[in-house]
Amino acid sequence: MKKIIKYINSKVLVRVAWLNSATVLTKIIAGFLTTKFIAHFIGAEGLALIGNLRSFFTAIQNFATVGLYNGVVKYIGEFKNNTLRLSKTISTAYYTGFVATFLVSLLCYYNAETINDLLFSNQYHYSYVIQIMALAIPFYALNMFCFSIMNGFSKYRILLIINIIGQIMGLAVTLLLIWQDNIDGALISVVISPSLIFLITLVGILNRRNLMNEIKVSNVDFQWIKRFSPFILMAVVSGIVLPLVTIAIRNYIIDVEGTKDAGYWEAMNRISTYYLMFVNSMMTLYFLPRFSEIDNKKEFRSEVFSFYKNIAPAFGLGLLVIYLLRPFIVLLFLNEDFEPVENLFGWQLLGDFVKILSVLISYHFIAKKMFWHFIITELFLVIMTYITSLYLIDIYGVVGANIGHFISYSMYFIIILLIFGSSLFGVLMDDES
Repeated sequence: MKKIIKYINSKVLVRVAWLNSATVLTKIIAGFLTTKFIAHFIGAEGLALIGNLRSFFTAIQNFATVGLYNGVVKYIGEFKNNTLRLSKTISTAYYTGFVATFLVSLLCYYNAETINDLLFSNQYHYSYVIQIMALAIPFYALNMFCFSIMNGFSKYRILLIINIIGQIMGLAVTLLLIWQDNIDGALISVVISPSLIFLITLVGILNRRNLMNEIKVSNVDFQWIKRFSPFILMAVVSGIVLPLVTIAIRNYIIDVEGTKDAGYWEAMNRISTYYLMFVNSMMTLYFLPRFSEIDNKKEFRSEVFSFYKNIAPAFGLGLLVIYLLRPFIVLLFLNEDFEPVENLFGWQLLGDFVKILSVLISYHFIAKKMFWHFIITELFLVIMTYITSLYLIDIYGVVGANIGHFISYSMYFIIILLIFGSSLFGVLMDDES
């Protein structure tokens, strides 16, 4: 832990670290208040429907941006002093994203009824929400494009401030819409809130007009698309396939156990997301850049086992406290109608613990550009999550999905350990130490 704090203090601006913490805290508070409002005004059935829309919107957002965010950040950081290469990077990303966004918006708008039936079944009529989503997607995509440019130029402070303001603004809009229109308002807020941040980002764009001049059709380079292809493939697997599988599992719970049980499962997933934000934020802030610096097995092994020795036990203890306080947590985040959610905590917490252990090592895939390893292992995880969840739901009911979560990540962890076995457990040669 001391090593992590020392690294952040020496290589990451303290102000940025604090802003990052403030951003995470704002997201958690916003998520808590939104979930509380949904529980009070709409109930478990509504939460299940909102969960399906959120998952679909996540997939569509990733399709619209075609996974270019991380690629743009990487290459802007690499070519920011080379005007021509910088222009090619920005131009290619912009127009590739423009085409993808235009196509996905068009498809969603004119197939709103079909999408409605897939997400909500034909007994609900929310196709107009899908059409609103189609109109909002371009603003979200443009916002993410601007974010990637700011991130690439290391404008962390303004980026985090925009995120905090956007979260607060999105929360206000969400709570107002839920209060006014219940389920309809909640669904509309899901598809418009992420796009509202663009209104704030627009100020940043106007202050960097010289950079906007670098976006030219003539500088679109199809060779650059090859550079972006690993990031696109990673986005397809983790950003598109996974949310669609989540929808499939939720729909299966609705068919087999009912919409209310699907709402309980969604509530457990939301609570899980909130406490994982803290750990994921720290891992992104420290371990991803640290793994990029490491060039030998000894340091890699040292960092991994340092995490397992110092942080993992504390995280495990925190999960134990959450398990013991689950009745209070359910009442705090939701209400007494969600009491059955308490039965889902055990397997979910176990799965999340294994998830953190495995995701830490898998960051090495990204840090060392082991894209195919990342894609294949992620596909394995997604497929196993789907198969085990459906099989176990038939046997144990809705808790089967949480057991499937634990089993899938356990198998994923075993595969990750096998891939990095020599680095973690092998005998180190002199040139590796």
